[in-house]
Amino acid sequence: MLKNRLVQVCLVAAVVVVLIGVAYAAAPKTYQVTGPVLSVTNDTIVVQKGTDKWELGRDATTKVTGDLKVGAKVTIQYRMTAVTVDVKADKTK
Repeated sequence: MLKNRLVQVCLVAAVVVVLIGVAYAAAPKTYQVTGPVLSVTNDTIVVQKGTDKWELGRDATTKVTGDLKVGAKVTIQYRMTAVTVDVKADKTK
């Protein structure tokens, strides 16, 4: 009985690990940028990284912890997602 229960628990654990792996593999890679905030709007956050200004879009689903304001040092996690893709005709024919 105990052996049977142990096998069931191991199988459930294996299934959970596989499902987590599939979910993780499906998401695009996450990147981050850290620096002081130059400007904030409802739609964007601009961060200074070295000599570059990084403008990142945001929406209602963007999670913000702390007081997001100009001058605050932030670390932003983001993903690169295609907005449009234009496929050009193959000219080798």
